Amino acid sequence: MLEIDMWKEHLGIKNIFESLNREFADAESLLDNTFATLQESGDDKKATLPYYYYGYQLNVGPDGIPHVKEFGNVKPLTQRPGPSGSKEPLIDTSVDKKRNTLRITAEMPGLNKQDIRVQVQEGLVSIHAEKGEKKYHTELPVEHRLDENSVKATYVNGILELNFKLSEQAKPKRKEVKVD
Repeated sequence: MLEIDMWKEHLGIKNIFESLNREFADAESLLDNTFATLQESGDDKKATLPYYYYGYQLNVGPDGIPHVKEFGNVKPLTQRPGPSGSKEPLIDTSVDKKRNTLRITAEMPGLNKQDIRVQVQEGLVSIHAEKGEKKYHTELPVEHRLDENSVKATYVNGILELNFKLSEQAKPKRKEVKVD
């Protein structure tokens, strides 16, 4: 063990580990103080901390191209905020080129199917759901042309699934021009 400590010290790694240990101890102390304050207030069952999350999702499509998507209820300041108090559901999309379909899956637990509204317009799918304290909202830009009449929507166990058929892309008309 002494030999390992010598190497850590020689390479300067020992200081890095000590610094990390201090950071984790400080974070643990902060959490302990927060929970102690909540318990002292005597109202710890009613006290709730804000629930914020934000992240990126990486999917590799069937074509082998990676697609990065943002999710969460906290957006960078450059984007416009959603409706007050709403969360953005975790979304997954996939295109099946063989079947010519688009599937959108949204995770929105704690709702009934009557609480969900979906709107489709050119290049955009909007999902809004609300039941009591639970509010979800997202607007998904869609690169493909969708057959709006073909959509099938199901909501089971907190998962909304939308299945669209892709409409044929308008083929550019070609006209032969006579040169004079």
